[in-house]
Amino acid sequence: MDIRVYMMWVTAGAVLVLLAEVVTGRHKGVYKARGEFPLLGLNMAIGRFLIGPLMAVFVAAVWGFFLPRFAGSLSAMPLWLALPAVLLFAEFCFYWVHRWAHEGVKKRSLLWMIHRTHHSATYMNVSVWMRLNVFWYIIIPNAWTMGLAIYLGLPEAAGIAIVLIAVWNIVTHSNFRWDDTVRRHKVFGPAFRALEHVIVSPGIHHTHHGFGKDGASYRNFGVMLSVWDWVFGTLHIPEGRPWRYGLPGHNAHWLEELAYPLVRIGRPRAD
Repeated sequence: MDIRVYMMWVTAGAVLVLLAEVVTGRHKGVYKARGEFPLLGLNMAIGRFLIGPLMAVFVAAVWGFFLPRFAGSLSAMPLWLALPAVLLFAEFCFYWVHRWAHEGVKKRSLLWMIHRTHHSATYMNVSVWMRLNVFWYIIIPNAWTMGLAIYLGLPEAAGIAIVLIAVWNIVTHSNFRWDDTVRRHKVFGPAFRALEHVIVSPGIHHTHHGFGKDGASYRNFGVMLSVWDWVFGTLHIPEGRPWRYGLPGHNAHWLEELAYPLVRIGRPRAD
């Protein structure tokens, strides 16, 4: 499969969802912070289109250097087994790096200070998916786990996993909250809540971006699978939407949020 073609379709889908959010008024008045649009635009230009492709080349070189004898060693694994294995492994690695980032809030750890950009948005819509510090593209585990899967001979499984995770990011960051109705349904609600122990719903991820009632940024660290949150005791299934989105206190300057630790300006956040 040509992952570039599929990702073009995913990107087109994200743009359509974004446009639908705008048309239905879900972006009205939410971009109140100065520098919000430059932050989003430069992240796409520098992170997605520059650092992202460079990381793909770098990761391939790293795995080739450290595991020279294992290239293609898993190529005989059937797709039905390789795909769930890649997804579970990728989500496990992401879960722990993501959790460590949030556990560094009080100490203002480097990992948290880079990741905070994704959480300082006071709104929730598809654009938050791309609201990242540019150095997160280097740290994010998916670049490393998917690169490893491709190097070991599982390019099809890795390609499908990359697309599935990207699509699910669009679903869980979107402002369209279809899951609220399902969760409250007398018949389907209990089954949906059971499913949320395995699959990340929009509600589970929105809760992770909030604080106050039904906000829990210290819970729900999975992207697509909530099974690791369930296993390690960090799963929170909400009753509704969080009281507020974002982080308590003052946000850093948008340039700092874009490129910390290279750029450090503005007053510190009261974490």
